[in-house]
Amino acid sequence: MEHHDLLHEFPDHRETIHALKTGNAHFARLFEKYHALDREVRNLEDRVTAASEEHEEQLKRQRLALKDELYQMIRAAEATPGDAA
Repeated sequence: MEHHDLLHEFPDHRETIHALKTGNAHFARLFEKYHALDREVRNLEDRVTAASEEHEEQLKRQRLALKDELYQMIRAAEATPGDAA
């Protein structure tokens, strides 16, 4: 099973992710929302939870959109050192 948690997706940004999680409430909320959504998708993929393929694909698109938003925040924080925390 492929891991989609942010630390597996962006291992080179581990320090920035940690700084944003502890210093940016908006990032922390999105981070938690992303991981909850990732768990839900994994449960669907593992057939722990039943859902239509359409619903599963919709959740995957939401997860991707959140990942993109979080990545933009990571990149922005790295572009302006000191703003991550």
